[in-house]
Amino acid sequence: MGKTCADIGHNGGVTSTSITHAATTPIVNRPNSVAVGTIVWLGSEVMFFAGLFAIYFTLRSTSPELWAFETAKHNFPYALTNTLILVASSVTCQFGVFAAERLQSRSTGWKPSQWGMVEWFILTYALGAIFVSGQIFEYATLVSEHVSLSSNAYGSAFYLTTGFHGIHVTGGLIAFLLVIGRAFAVKHFGHREATSAIVVSYYWHFVDVVWIGLFLVIYVLK
Repeated sequence: MGKTCADIGHNGGVTSTSITHAATTPIVNRPNSVAVGTIVWLGSEVMFFAGLFAIYFTLRSTSPELWAFETAKHNFPYALTNTLILVASSVTCQFGVFAAERLQSRSTGWKPSQWGMVEWFILTYALGAIFVSGQIFEYATLVSEHVSLSSNAYGSAFYLTTGFHGIHVTGGLIAFLLVIGRAFAVKHFGHREATSAIVVSYYWHFVDVVWIGLFLVIYVLK
């Protein structure tokens, strides 16, 4: 009795009117819990690095002459090259994300346009490893010039800020290895594996942006 003629056909069946109504009902999609958790965690990391920046600027404001003397020991072209390597790794990481989003874990050819997530992430890992190696070499050079963690306020501020960033980059490299290994371990590369790749890219882009800030503050700001 509650059904209209528009809803009931001649044989008593339901017509397309009610089906269309059900099909147009909006579907509520829950946000991915892994992605949301990663973003919240990165928010706490922002506060951590904000504290390191605050330490650096506080010590700098109390010892401007020391800062002018010690920063002159930096090799700016070398640091710029190392920075560009890390920025390039962020680009290759994003190409890996694009491949993961189309659920392509491995390459279909030798051209970069045919690469999958694994190939792009391996290249990203290599660039990140070069960056960390370059940072270690810079540390060794500065130590030979008597700039160490305990030498003075500048040494403490420099090694704390860049050192914690280097630890975060190393953590990202380990995460890339885990994601690459997972792609080889599973029989079918699905949305779960793609999500892992995407959240790792969030972290990698974050450490990239943090380093750009550190580079500008340490090597550029006079």
